[in-house]
Amino acid sequence: MDWSRRSDDAVAQYVASLDEQTAADSRVLIAMMSKVSGHGPQLWNLGTLGFDTYHFKYDSGREGDNHAIAFYPRPGKITIYLMDGTARHAEALAGLGKHRISRVCIYIKRLSDVDLPILEGVLRESYSYVKSQDGHMHRI
Repeated sequence: MDWSRRSDDAVAQYVASLDEQTAADSRVLIAMMSKVSGHGPQLWNLGTLGFDTYHFKYDSGREGDNHAIAFYPRPGKITIYLMDGTARHAEALAGLGKHRISRVCIYIKRLSDVDLPILEGVLRESYSYVKSQDGHMHRI
């Protein structure tokens, strides 16, 4: 199934299936990422809410489409995906609040643990970078 083509109803049903706190945080992130990207959410991969797409092509020749920014909500753990990688945003992330990171993910327990204007700024910078790369995006 092409998860990037799921309907708005599927997104609403998915968010409604979450516990109260996770659903509330998800609604805030949906509004924020929609504002940043100019696109509404699409349901990808059994629970990832992605916003807009970009085309990638690796040096190996492998290519495809992916979400430009996204998050995966679970009770007590929200994963936010920065497709250009977290290293590019290290300075801003230092002031974000309580979180952990991996190469492309920010992990938070709940939105009240982080500074939302900083998070929005990081998402805006990541989205702009990914969309500017014309299919040849490289992560730091």
